[in-house]
Amino acid sequence: MPQKSKFKLPPLDLSKETVGKRIARVRKERGYTQVELAERIGINQVLVSDYERDRLRLNADMAVRFALALEVSTDELLGLKEKPKNGKKASRKVLRRLERIEELPAHQQAILLKTIDTFLKGAQK
Repeated sequence: MPQKSKFKLPPLDLSKETVGKRIARVRKERGYTQVELAERIGINQVLVSDYERDRLRLNADMAVRFALALEVSTDELLGLKEKPKNGKKASRKVLRRLERIEELPAHQQAILLKTIDTFLKGAQK
């Protein structure tokens, strides 16, 4: 657990979400595993887990590294600024599946996309 400050500073009420929870949420939105995020940053998975569980305090250098790896601003990562409503990035999980679909022969792609379109049309009702 992070050490408490010896100074009598008023608590910052930036958001109900801790920095660690925000890192975990953004990581999952991007479709990264902790191992993948750790590789992008250049640390090990245990450290990513410790940051996400707020067992380690995020210093400025690591905040920048996490922000770059997750493709968000440091302000967004730290909860100082809301994420843009219309600037949502595609999930890595979805992108990986799209890459696999693109590797299929054209006739299989057409069948699969027709199935997806039918499902999405039914889901909108």
